[in-house]
Amino acid sequence: MSNEFDVLIVGAGLSGIGAGYYLKRDSAGTSFVILENRDAIGGTWDLFRYPGIRSDSDMYTLGYAFKPWKEEKAIADGPSIRKYVNETAKEYGIDKHIRFKHRVVKSEWSTDKARWTVTAEHEGKQVTYTAKFVLMAAGYYNYEEGYRPKFKGEENYKGKLIHPQHWPEDLDYTGKRVVVIGSGATAVTLVPAMTDKAAHVTMLQRSPTYMVSMPAEDALANGMRKVLPQGLAYHLTRLRKVVFQQIFFRLARNRPEQTKERLLGLIREQLGPDYDMETHFTPRYNPWEQRLCLVPDNDMFLAIKEGKASVVTDTIDTFTEKGIKLSSGKELEADIIITATGLNLRMLGGAEIIVDGQKVEMKDKITYKGCMLSDVPNMTFVFGYTNASWTLRADLISEYSCRIINYLNLYHLDQVTPRVGDAHLEPKPFADFSSGYFARAEHLLPKQTNVAPWKQNQSYGHDIMDMRFSPMEDGVLEWKKKPEAGTAAPASAVKRERVDA
Repeated sequence: MSNEFDVLIVGAGLSGIGAGYYLKRDSAGTSFVILENRDAIGGTWDLFRYPGIRSDSDMYTLGYAFKPWKEEKAIADGPSIRKYVNETAKEYGIDKHIRFKHRVVKSEWSTDKARWTVTAEHEGKQVTYTAKFVLMAAGYYNYEEGYRPKFKGEENYKGKLIHPQHWPEDLDYTGKRVVVIGSGATAVTLVPAMTDKAAHVTMLQRSPTYMVSMPAEDALANGMRKVLPQGLAYHLTRLRKVVFQQIFFRLARNRPEQTKERLLGLIREQLGPDYDMETHFTPRYNPWEQRLCLVPDNDMFLAIKEGKASVVTDTIDTFTEKGIKLSSGKELEADIIITATGLNLRMLGGAEIIVDGQKVEMKDKITYKGCMLSDVPNMTFVFGYTNASWTLRADLISEYSCRIINYLNLYHLDQVTPRVGDAHLEPKPFADFSSGYFARAEHLLPKQTNVAPWKQNQSYGHDIMDMRFSPMEDGVLEWKKKPEAGTAAPASAVKRERVDA
């Protein structure tokens, strides 16, 4: 098989399969390959297998714009999402472009050759590929290792200690006392899901997280599907969801106290006036400074009301033989302890990036439109929204990547590179988010600024205009031919842009 391609995509999850679709649709005739580290399609939705695994966004926006979500449940479980991604790959012939068990370890750009040389490990050997353009769709966290802090005395614990990222297939928790450490999306999913068999499930949190309940099924969307063409019903529902997400986010940021009061009020309605809301459900931060946890059909609150689950807000003093001793002196006895303590963030799949012999230090780079890196040619990367569904932005980045590829081909150009030039930019953190996984990895991440195009807008409407309709010649992107053909393009930038328009 040939190892030379026009485009090389890293990752066969939601983002990578979507990128393959847009290449086939918008850049017909472009040869491409998808290198996938694992042996299956699906990325996150194939990796995580813990009880209750589900989306924390509705599938009308987490799903692809081009493939309607047909299931009844808008908040879908992991197997349903995995099936959807696999169906997409097969339906559009993207599965034929995937090479599994290829872990990309290094990508080297040569200006002289105007090519990337990508090194992957495959079955104990190193394999190299060359491509004119690389699209990184490998997600944002380390698939091999989740975040797992070391707890004092954990070697004394006699029960089972599990991280959700590495869930044992044969784990039987029937009649067991379970403690889930954490208060994020994984913990909020696990706690109600495990009450079906466990004797009792306790969520042990250091501090609360904002939660919001939504029906697992969208009655209006399901009703529209019965009376309207499927595609039209899907796009109308998608539009409604997007508009709601954006309005709610802006409202939360502009009126945090009112939003906080409303969110807590909804939980109080479920748990009753005597529940200690201040201790267990009132976060220290404002809404949407971290991602909200979704509670479908009030399952978490119902489990608490029925006595099947409980929340303890405290810090860990030490592990004991029987469980966990808290700083308050109380001991939580547990047969199984689950450390739902989060992810380890990792950009570009952890691959080493080298440009003309110089290693790229991610922390020294600034992101262009949130999908390219300053001074790194012919490469885009997918990083979705923190305030909305991942796929909304992944779709737009794939479309924009196709625009770049088409522009290079149209004018017989070889290289496009975002250049900061003489601009005086004030670096800011990659994400305007206070979540622990971002804080832990801030020293490893690229930067953004508060000046376009070097900032992330977190606005789907703004990004639609920017990614689909902004001029390719913007004074920031540098377009070039290979050195041996001369550094100047055969036509002026103005002429190229006029033809392009």
